Amino acid sequence: MGEHIVTSFDDDLIELRARIAEMGGVAETQLSQALDSIERRDSELAEEVIGKDRRLDALEHEVERLATQIIAKRQPMAKDLRLVVSAMKLSTTLERVGDLAKNIAKRSRALTATSPVRISGSVVRMGRQAQAQLTEALDAYVKTDVDAAIAVWRRDVEIDDAYNALFRETITYMMEDPRTISLGSQLLFIAKNLERIGDHATHIAEMIHYSAKGEAIGPERPKGEADDIGQAI
Repeated sequence: MGEHIVTSFDDDLIELRARIAEMGGVAETQLSQALDSIERRDSELAEEVIGKDRRLDALEHEVERLATQIIAKRQPMAKDLRLVVSAMKLSTTLERVGDLAKNIAKRSRALTATSPVRISGSVVRMGRQAQAQLTEALDAYVKTDVDAAIAVWRRDVEIDDAYNALFRETITYMMEDPRTISLGSQLLFIAKNLERIGDHATHIAEMIHYSAKGEAIGPERPKGEADDIGQAI
């Protein structure tokens, strides 16, 4: 009987982790396609990204249901409890990543109505950085790779620096030609969403470390030197 209970509990945890992995896959696809919609000036692809958000919302509710059921039935302790609590936090984080990707897709539709501009490429490059960081964080979760999670956490500064550089570039672009202010504003909001996705990737890394070790990675997350630039957006 005891062996059966342990096996059932393991099955519950496997199912919970599978739902998180599925959420991660949907969020990654949303972000990748949102960036593609900017690069290709593809409004139909942007609409597809927006529609995928419903799937993430449904998965978040499923994770919450599973986690609540595990806590009520199994009353996990120590590391097992951390795994369940972390899964709930990760589902919320991934749902927010999906919301940010959806917002990027919505703003990309406005870009398709204007002439192509060089600075859009800078936004996409920053987006690919954030996408790579998110992918590495999710891979670390699937593999329970604490060292890989720490590496993601330490690289958060790279996204901050990319955002600060892009902020300066966009402001300069807008000052040189006031007719581009509307377009530049859309690009700034997209860049801010990407910076927040980088933060969420770092939070995933923190949850991996916490669930495995029971403590925070460090006292303070690394930040860029000029991290206050553009924070009012």
